[in-house]
Amino acid sequence: MIFESVKQTVVAVDVGGTFTDIVISADGKITGFYKVPTTPRNPETGILDGLKKYCNTEISEFLHATTIATNSLLGQHGLEIEPVALITTKGFRDIIEIGRQNRPKLYDLLFERPKVLVTKENRYEIDERVDVDGNILKNIDLGELRKPLEEIRKRNIRSVAVAFLHSYANPDNELKIGRELQKVIEYVSLSSTVAPEPREYERTSTATVNAALMPVTSGYIRKLDNSMKNFGSPSLSIMASSGGLISAEEATTRPVQIVESGPAAGVIAASEFSKLIGLKNVISFDMGGTTAKAGTIRNFEVEITSEYEVGGQSHHGRMTKGSGYPVRFPFVDLAEVSAGGGTIIWKDAAGALKIGPLSAGADPGPVSYGKGGTEPTITDANLVTGIIRDSMLGSEMKLNKESAKDALSKLGEPFGIAGEALRLVDLEMARAIRIVTVERGIDPLDFSIMAFGGAGPQHAARIAEEIGVDHVIIPPEPGVFSALGLMFSDWKYESRISYPRDLQESFGKLEKKMREKFPHAEFLYYADCRYSGQGSELTIPVGSTDVKLKELQDAFEEAHMKAFGFKLERKVDVVTIRIFAVIKRTSPKIVSSEHSDSAGDNRTILEGGKWIEARTITRHSLKPGSKITGPALIDEYGSTTYVPSGWEASPGNNLEIHLRRVR
Repeated sequence: MIFESVKQTVVAVDVGGTFTDIVISADGKITGFYKVPTTPRNPETGILDGLKKYCNTEISEFLHATTIATNSLLGQHGLEIEPVALITTKGFRDIIEIGRQNRPKLYDLLFERPKVLVTKENRYEIDERVDVDGNILKNIDLGELRKPLEEIRKRNIRSVAVAFLHSYANPDNELKIGRELQKVIEYVSLSSTVAPEPREYERTSTATVNAALMPVTSGYIRKLDNSMKNFGSPSLSIMASSGGLISAEEATTRPVQIVESGPAAGVIAASEFSKLIGLKNVISFDMGGTTAKAGTIRNFEVEITSEYEVGGQSHHGRMTKGSGYPVRFPFVDLAEVSAGGGTIIWKDAAGALKIGPLSAGADPGPVSYGKGGTEPTITDANLVTGIIRDSMLGSEMKLNKESAKDALSKLGEPFGIAGEALRLVDLEMARAIRIVTVERGIDPLDFSIMAFGGAGPQHAARIAEEIGVDHVIIPPEPGVFSALGLMFSDWKYESRISYPRDLQESFGKLEKKMREKFPHAEFLYYADCRYSGQGSELTIPVGSTDVKLKELQDAFEEAHMKAFGFKLERKVDVVTIRIFAVIKRTSPKIVSSEHSDSAGDNRTILEGGKWIEARTITRHSLKPGSKITGPALIDEYGSTTYVPSGWEASPGNNLEIHLRRVR
């Protein structure tokens, strides 16, 4: 496979829950795609091991997608959040614990809310007040800070969040106290800087999550940056949850925006590839070793949302809340479920078969990896049913089918258990796709599915059948496609204003402010709107700073109709406007590659409860114009594409594979 790129060595690395994916571009061509095991406790170790093995030149630019923020919030792999402190307006110190009364499982009597990030003894009040219009009713008395500061330092707390009432309207009191804190505290997170938006709980939560992530994220980036000196100290850019690259400094000061770093890179890759093949409506489906993610691309554009919950069990859409910590920041609109290759198969007390949410991850991994895993996983099920071969990553990693079969036997007849587990995981992943389509008022039948991740191509056709979609695209190098998405990405920085008094004037001020920092940027404009009295907003793309209020209101009502099926005879409020400064990078371009006539050995697979013979071929032997009728398996480095009976596969002109239902 040959790509064209910029004339320098660029390395893109996506750290997943199971594998770390590396893409290297040198002298105008992408020269390598590699997967190495993730080292969860020290992610930088897996990165450096991979680079030492596969990159023997000085690196000019290092692009990175990381799970460090997510894993820290979840307390996974030994990553723990340090104690943090919160300083807030008098009378509001418990807002972070009271929160909202949302419950993701309404009838679950045993449901437990997420652990509070700031314990009661580390929450402090200051007697200050700003009203809803930004008028200061009571100024800060800095003397009040003396006692809280003594206690904070005595407890060796390095990170403090500050969230005052209505600071989005006037941040002066927050800024004053922030300047004092920065003299003696290592990490300070101001809500007016991180999330200058209304809703005191969500803004306080965002500032607190940011404060909690600052120590671990800055430590990780510092270690990674120091380690990269062995490769020439390249510039470091990190994928943000909004779908753009940001600097290491920005990721350190506002780490709340890199929580969904890796999944965002996958959606960006799908968006860019959809432009290349001329397919404007695409569902991005990314199934890796730990989770599966779905996103929507309409008219070649990625859907963005300004509300998200982080650190929860899974992301089941905007209407299911209460399992994590709310964050007010732009995110690629994703649904994420605990359904990956490493998802554990088990039985509950009643003997019903279950999948997830626990994952075997990279350590110990699926039973078939031979690294100490004892509980069967989806990868083990795909192995014993013949969908994947017993060698992964070329010949570098052998899978043990017998050990996988033995583990499944503990739950019952192994092949029946494997088949049922695959059916259950397909249903769970189909649910993720419905969340980003049906829940948003989008008909999935108007879309094609682009499936990637190491496990995505194995399940894509069956999931498409489940939701009624007839067309699936498998992009080139699906196993490392999210890392490839980093190569496609631009730098992207965000700024916002809440409750703009004059729409055009406020957009103009934001653009002027951003243009001073990024003089060569292009700009994207959005507005969060709602009907007056509603408790949530929809994010509406805006064409330019000259947008008329009536145009924006009409666009909101159209979006509301699609999402909820009705309109109201009510005033439309513009709650927040935001601008993204986009600085373009030179992206790689896919060109033709050589084909070979090599093919693999046929495999017997379990399909529909019956064992049948499936044709097996290698992906690089496919030629444009050829057609492969299912059942068939298309093997390649890091992945296998399963073509079920009733489906047909054909290669495209840009190294993609098109799967179409023919029955």
